[in-house]
Amino acid sequence: MKLIVTGGAGFIGSNLILHIHDTYPDIEILNIDKLTYASDINFLSPLKNSRRYHFKKLDLTDRNRVKDVVKSWQPDGVFHLAAESHVDNSILGPEPFVLSNVVGTFNILEECRQLWFDEVNDNKVKRFLHVSTDEVYGTLDDEGAFSEDTPYAPNSPYSATKAGSDMLVRSYYHTYGLNTVITNCSNNYGRHQHDEKLIPTVIRKALAHQPIPVYGKGDNVRDWLHVDDHCRALVTVFFEGAAGGHYNIGGENEWKNIELVRHICEILNREKGEGPDGDYKSLISFVTDRPGHDYRYSVDISKIKEELNWAPSKNFDELLTQTVKWYIDRYS
Repeated sequence: MKLIVTGGAGFIGSNLILHIHDTYPDIEILNIDKLTYASDINFLSPLKNSRRYHFKKLDLTDRNRVKDVVKSWQPDGVFHLAAESHVDNSILGPEPFVLSNVVGTFNILEECRQLWFDEVNDNKVKRFLHVSTDEVYGTLDDEGAFSEDTPYAPNSPYSATKAGSDMLVRSYYHTYGLNTVITNCSNNYGRHQHDEKLIPTVIRKALAHQPIPVYGKGDNVRDWLHVDDHCRALVTVFFEGAAGGHYNIGGENEWKNIELVRHICEILNREKGEGPDGDYKSLISFVTDRPGHDYRYSVDISKIKEELNWAPSKNFDELLTQTVKWYIDRYS
């Protein structure tokens, strides 16, 4: 089998490629990534001598180059992860999000359609998996969770462009019969995440003895999913999910931001022990909340549990400690 993974030098993409490569010795992978500030091709250095891993630097907004790569590679499937994903950046400048998340998705989607429907082989064996976010659903109060049937109500330019890309993928299944599947995940954590995200920011600021910024009062709630669990789920959905299907992926692991930040500081106190006044929590600093900050995300993962027998890990403290240690090494 030959796969394309878009955005494969990013946080989730690099972990996904390593997982697929290590787990499926009969799969050959082409990583397409334009290598933005949030990418790091060095994450995939363990595969530098592999004959089953290949890399192509490519911006998905370049339709002609996308067409050339898809036609030459002849993929049996696509994991589409490439996206601009930082909400704060989308507020400051939304245009790159429209181009990457909507136009880029259209280009790779359309070129796969052109290729797969021109082939003599049955198109049903080909699959396009689109990786999205729970942020497309909007925000929740203290109760309830997002299901796959929750109406979309995005509140940031980032989530709006992801909602648009979801709708494009959905339309290709219903209009053309393309074998698509969509996943919407909660907040990920783990190795390879870019410094701008919450958990790396907390660790980086703490180790530098700089103020740890927390939006508002820190009451916003997120459901945290380890990236390895997410990768397992994506592969499961790719091979076993229903055509045209839609699956939520979450960690069943909700934390208020301020509680998570304090917990990370406690791990740092234990693992590093060099915080000001003996406690990294003294660095926590509350800053002005960002515009349109969604209060709470929570995803109902009943469907993927019942249909595909997938469930997240329950050892959050152990996995978070591993993550903190990885970043301690990175920032040392």
